[in-house]
Amino acid sequence: MKTEAIRIEKHGGPEVLKLVETALPKPAHDEVQIEHRAIGLNFIDTYYRTGLYSQPLPHGLGFEAAGVVVAKGSGVTEFEIGDRVAYAQGPLGAYARARNISAAHVVSLPQSVSFEDAAAILLKGLTVHMLFRQVYRLQGGETILFHAAAGGVGLIACQWARELGVRLIGTVSNHEKARLVRAYGAWEVINYKTEKVPERVLELTGGHKLPVVYDGVGKDTWADSLDCVEPRGLMVSFGNASGPVEGVSLATLAQKGSLYVTRPVLFHHTNTPQKLRSAAKDLFKLVRKGRIRADIGQRFSLQEAGKAQQALVSRNTTGSTIFTLD
Repeated sequence: MKTEAIRIEKHGGPEVLKLVETALPKPAHDEVQIEHRAIGLNFIDTYYRTGLYSQPLPHGLGFEAAGVVVAKGSGVTEFEIGDRVAYAQGPLGAYARARNISAAHVVSLPQSVSFEDAAAILLKGLTVHMLFRQVYRLQGGETILFHAAAGGVGLIACQWARELGVRLIGTVSNHEKARLVRAYGAWEVINYKTEKVPERVLELTGGHKLPVVYDGVGKDTWADSLDCVEPRGLMVSFGNASGPVEGVSLATLAQKGSLYVTRPVLFHHTNTPQKLRSAAKDLFKLVRKGRIRADIGQRFSLQEAGKAQQALVSRNTTGSTIFTLD
């Protein structure tokens, strides 16, 4: 069987993404073959394109997609041909019309959740589940800071925080994004272009720092994030949108109040099929109830993968970006 997929032969800018025809073998013993209906675009995809995250070349891209099972290998009992499914982890290769993937990485997709919504929300939703229910289990009543709140992960975080009774302060870059973040449930918003984040946090909280700060931006926000964490509080660095954090000083953590820092990875929190499907079940439950909805801000064809990634890294997107397949 032949399929079309994005491949890269060298690291670089969006221009290295090439749509090629490739052979797709029958699924192996523990695999299912999925015909994609929608594919998710995530910041981590750009890390593999640039070489920030290492993977032997040449390789595909993408971790997230939704579609229909069209074949399965021997030994696969959880899924049948025709099942609606989605996935958000596993080997690179989601930027394709169809692919084979281990059944252990796949979750069932409820009828009430569309393919596009699943592709837009699963990886980001599982990330928020990790951040809010595992890395630091929010109980309700806390005030937290969440950077890049108008992005795909951020908008899900705003909704989930509201559902938990948590006051989320989101950072954004302009008034339009501020309005969007408020509409999705943020308690307060800080425009980091015009306001100093640590000072504004103290104003909003009556002089109190925060028990936990969630930072997916990285280098540009690291110092400000630490200045917002209360003594013995937790700094959660979960992304590198502005570049990796370097030169971390343990002495600085001591001086700012014996701070804790963690750099969580989703796979380490969903490293069994049971853990993965339990987290997805929690997410889809909130989606079905209307508590969390996908905000698909941009749609591209697979041929426009480079253009889509350029829009993402230029911060010219809001919500989630997906590839649609005709």
